[in-house]
Order: sequence, then C-alpha cells, then structure tokens
Amino acid sequence: MKDTATNSLRLKRLGIDTQQEAVFYMRSDCHVCRAEGFAAMARVCVTAGDRSIIATLNRVKGDLLAEGEAGLSEAAWGRLDAQEGDMVAIGHPRPPDSLSLVRAKVYGSEFSDTGLEEVMQDIVAGRYSDVQVSAFITACSSHGLKRREIVALTRAMVSVGDTLDWGASPIVDKHCVGGLPGNRTTPIVVAIMAACGLTMPKTSSRAITSPAGTADTMETLAPVDLNIDAMRRVVEREGGCIVWGGAVSLSPADDILIRVERALDIDGEGQLVASVLSKKLSAGSTHLVLDIPVGPTAKVRSEKDAQSLSENLTAVASEIGLKSTVLQTDGRQPVGNGIGPALEALDVLSVLKGKPDAPHDLRARSVALAAALLELSGAAGSGMGFQRAEETLDSGAAWAKFQAICEAQGGMRTPPVSSQRRVIDADVSGEILGLDNRRLAKAAKLAGAPDAKAAGVQLHTRPGDQVEKGAPLFTLYAETPGELAYALDYIEHHPPIFDIGVPG
Repeated sequence: MKDTATNSLRLKRLGIDTQQEAVFYMRSDCHVCRAEGFAAMARVCVTAGDRSIIATLNRVKGDLLAEGEAGLSEAAWGRLDAQEGDMVAIGHPRPPDSLSLVRAKVYGSEFSDTGLEEVMQDIVAGRYSDVQVSAFITACSSHGLKRREIVALTRAMVSVGDTLDWGASPIVDKHCVGGLPGNRTTPIVVAIMAACGLTMPKTSSRAITSPAGTADTMETLAPVDLNIDAMRRVVEREGGCIVWGGAVSLSPADDILIRVERALDIDGEGQLVASVLSKKLSAGSTHLVLDIPVGPTAKVRSEKDAQSLSENLTAVASEIGLKSTVLQTDGRQPVGNGIGPALEALDVLSVLKGKPDAPHDLRARSVALAAALLELSGAAGSGMGFQRAEETLDSGAAWAKFQAICEAQGGMRTPPVSSQRRVIDADVSGEILGLDNRRLAKAAKLAGAPDAKAAGVQLHTRPGDQVEKGAPLFTLYAETPGELAYALDYIEHHPPIFDIGVPG
C-alpha cells in the first residue's frame, strides 16, 4: 500500500453504529477516492501508524465530511484504536486467498481441514466483508457440511481464538439448540450446578433468530460483557458464571458468523454444531448436556431431523474430547410465560425464588437438564440427579448462588418494564389446539426484542386450555408506540397465532 501524504486523510468521528462491521467513510470527490478508483462497497486497507484494519467503503456526498477528512464506523474506531484527528493512509488490500475455497464450496466442493482454518483466520482478521461472510454461510447451509468438515470447522473456530484451561475436571455445560421461545433454562441450571459444588463457566450467545438469547436475558439481571480475566475471577469465586461469549474472545469467528446468520435468518446444521461445540471446547468444558426441542414450528421440526442433529453433535463432541448426552424435549409450545429478555428474566427469577406462580414447565425443564448434567459428570448416581437438583432448588441454595454470581459479575439488576402494551384476545370460543412458535416469536421481535429489553410477549393461556371469545391470549409489550404498532399490524394481517377450535 502507498504510504505517502497523497493517500492520507484526517479522521473525523461520525458516531455511526454498524454493529460489528468495520466501515470507512470517504467523500466521493476525495482525491484518494478518485486516484485509487475506489467504488462504493469496495474493501479498503486503513492504516494509522503501525495499526491497520480492512473495512468496507461507503462514499458520502454533502457536508458530512470536509475535504481531506474521512470517517470510521464505531466498530472500526475500536479495532484501529483511532483518535479524532489521526492521519490515516488508505489503499487496496490483498484479496484473501481463502475466498477461492468459498467459491468452490458454492459449486459443491468440500472444504479441506487446512482450508477451513484459512477461512476462519481471514474472517477473524476482518479480511471478509459481511457479504463475503454471508457467502460462506450460505454455501455451507445449501450444500451442507460432511461430518469431517464439521469437526474441522469446530477445531478451526477454536484455533483462531482464546481458550480456557481450568486445571480440573469435570467442567460442566449445557446448551439448547434453540427455536423454542422462552426456553431460558441456563441461568437456573448454572445456579443449581454451582450450588452443588460443580464448575460451570457458561458463555452464551445473543439471539440469532429468536426474540432473546441467554446473554440478552441475563443482561437484564447482571453485566455479561466480562473479559476473560473477569470471567475467571467470577468462576473461581462462585463456581459459575453466565457471560456473553462475544466479550471473551472464545471462538470469535462464531460471533461474526452468528451476527451475519441473524441478518440472513439462516442457521445451518453443520455451522450450528460447530458453533455450539467450539464455544464449549474454548471455554474448557469437559461434560456437556444438549437440549434439542422438537416440534412443528420449532427449529428442529421432526424426529428425523432431531436424530441427525443429535448424532452430529455427539459424534463431533466425541471427536474433540467432550463427553456429551442429548435430551430431546417437547418443542410444540413456548417455555415459561415470557418471550423477550426482561420477560424471560422475570420467569427465571420466579423459578429460582420458588414462587407459587412460577412457570412449571420452565422449572421442570431446568431440573431435568440439571439432573442429566449431575449424572453425566458423576456428581450424582444414576437416577439420583433429579432428586439432588430439586433439593438444591427447593432449599433456596440455587437462588442464593445465583444472586452471588450476579454480584460477582458486577451487581444484580432489576429487569426493565415496558411502557407500551396491548392485550390480544381470542376471536372465538373453544379449546386451544396449538400455536405457532415462529409467528409468536416474530411478533415479539417486531415489537423490538431483543434490542429493546422490555419488549416481547407475555402468554396468558396454553394449548389444551378452554377459552371464551374475548379472553386474553397474550399481551404484547414494546418500548415505543411505533414498535407496538408495527407488531400489531403483523398480527392483524397474518393467520392467527393460536389455533382455537374443537378437538378431533
């Protein structure tokens, strides 16, 4: 790249949020833009002193930038460690060689083990634009990944990030493959495990295609953006944590892939397996319980799909040295009463506190997963895990441990409350025969979840219940009138979320 005054510009901070994508802003009539022939959306190398990043170019017109100025998105500012007024040099980056491997996958070729490592290295280094990352994701989803490729992808994702070694075993963990609104068992299971004396350093994702991920929900109760040193301190002090995986650089490629998957609404099986297991291996886990909800509107819709996913998860886990077991669970309806970060957090608190109105299904699932993990790790004998998990919950030990974990992570918070709400009533009388998980989740997302923490859906009734016309089915929550109206418009102009009729 040229390193002269002719291709240098002075940085101006514009404060533009592009999530994690690095974007560089340059005037269309800029002398560097013209001389280098940069088109909009081109990839550019931006250098400040001995620091360089690769970013996507956005060309701007008007007075946003003065002559000789350039801007960076907030994500790019952080990566370049830039300061207002810094001089930066701009040039053409070398195209990543690994893109040829992605193109080959598009046409049906298989990745080699070294090829996947090259792709992951380039993605983590920021050499891929979001468009190029989406090409990788789409190619892997459309053609699928052979088990050998999944193992290689898992190992490659681990190799390009940090790893934790706790110097002990067992280190326990659990994971749900998702697709079931409100299935927020993780905080409860972590509290039970830590209260039983086990070590559970839980790193969790934010939502990909759902109204809330575990990190989104936990963030309403305590800080989750801990670095590795802070995470280690919490675990050494309390035996467990629930933190956002994106803040600890464990399998950082996964966080980039998840962000783009969320925009594409794609979560292919091979990438799902690699995503889950790379995080567990990076966090130092040795024993893992996997929850696969199955239902017609869940992520995994059939027994056949569940069997395939289960086999891939356990086989790949074994290949990389993880001891695992799978629980196939009911995915026909949401878990708990709330859907959305704050609403799900309230359900978690009610279960941990042992409140009489706590969602029975959330408690039962949490106990079942904790029991399986206790038995898998050897902390309870065969068939004895359920009793120990229930006793830990009923005694208040899990609630006390959860509060201690929250304090260790930076202090316990009170979940926010929405200011905008609308009750959705039944149009007819009858029995609730079923509901559509996907449309219910979409309504919660259109209302603002997960970014708007208080937004979402609160259920008032369940399949199997008898309802009268005009009875409340659920309440829709939003943080702004516009988001509430947006979600209500979706509900009004699409088929009913609840199927109400006569059985048989």
